[in-house]
Amino acid sequence: MFSQTVEYALRAVVFLADQHESPRTTLQIAAATKVPHAYLAKVMQGLNRANLVAARRGLHGGFALARPSSEVTIWDVVQAVEPLQRIRACPLKLQAHRVRLCPLHKKMDEALASIERVFRETTLAEILAEPTTSKPLCPFPRVELTTTTDKS
Repeated sequence: MFSQTVEYALRAVVFLADQHESPRTTLQIAAATKVPHAYLAKVMQGLNRANLVAARRGLHGGFALARPSSEVTIWDVVQAVEPLQRIRACPLKLQAHRVRLCPLHKKMDEALASIERVFRETTLAEILAEPTTSKPLCPFPRVELTTTTDKS
C-alpha cells in the first residue's frame, strides 16, 4: 500500500530520531537503513523541503531532525514525500456519484481516514519508545559510522 519512497523516508527519520540530534551524512544514513545512497539523497531533499530534517554543512555536518522526535508524526513524513490522498469525489467521475461516494469508494476512503488518524497520532518518539526486543525498521548501529575506506 505504501511506496518504497515512503518506507525509505520513514527508515531515515526513525534513524535520525534515534541519533539524538547528532547529524549524519547521507552515506551514514544509507548504510544504517539499507537504502540506496542516490535514492536516499532525493528522499532527504524532500524531507528537508518539508522542514522535517535540517541539513548542516561542514566537517561535522549532515542531516538531523529539524524538531524533536516527539513533534514529528508518521503523517508528517508520509505527507512530505508522497501525500496520502483521500477520496473526496468519484475517481471514475460518474454523474450518479457526484453527490456522494459509492459504497466501494466510501469504504476505501474510510480505510484511508483510519490510516490518517493513526499516522497523525503516532510520533517518532513513540515509535522508538515502543517496548520491543528489536529496533524498529532496522537494527541501527549505535556507534559512529565512518565513510572512509581501509586501503590495506
